[in-house]
Amino acid sequence: MSIKIGVLIGSLRKESFSKKLLKTLKEVAPGSIDLENVEIGNLPLYNQDYDDEGNPPSEYTEFRKNMKKYEGFLFITPEYNRTMPAVIKNALDVGSRPYGESIWDGKPGAVISVSPGALGGFGANHQIRQALVFLNVPAMQQPEAYIGDIADYMDESGNIKNESTLEYLKSIMESFAEWVKINKKA
Repeated sequence: MSIKIGVLIGSLRKESFSKKLLKTLKEVAPGSIDLENVEIGNLPLYNQDYDDEGNPPSEYTEFRKNMKKYEGFLFITPEYNRTMPAVIKNALDVGSRPYGESIWDGKPGAVISVSPGALGGFGANHQIRQALVFLNVPAMQQPEAYIGDIADYMDESGNIKNESTLEYLKSIMESFAEWVKINKKA
């Protein structure tokens, strides 16, 4: 039986490189993990008052409930202005509350950042990792996954064009599957 992994994508646009990359990652991932895209674009901005008053938006409640089924998380993200996209930060905040009920706690994760620029989303990748440390998500350390010049690696349909990039992505997913196996909660 495969391990369910929740995938959070940091780009909301239709033609997102991050969304296109997920398709390839599903193809190269080992059968031991099952990658499922988690919709995070509909979450209202986090406001602690909702939880303090016992009246969280239904989107918060549904998100928190849904996320409990996953045994690990994969974040695929672009970089906006050298930082993580707001949609990911918001999902991390919504999932971490109410205090003491974090959906992230102790579940393994990994971050893959992509960019049409040369740096490969380095800043966003590390900001997400920084948040994961606080949220007690053991984040996979190696191989690091910063994919710069992503547009050059994809054809017009979003398929990866070169074999060495496919092999690299496959190695990332194999390492992540092993990371999840070792670090998943009992």
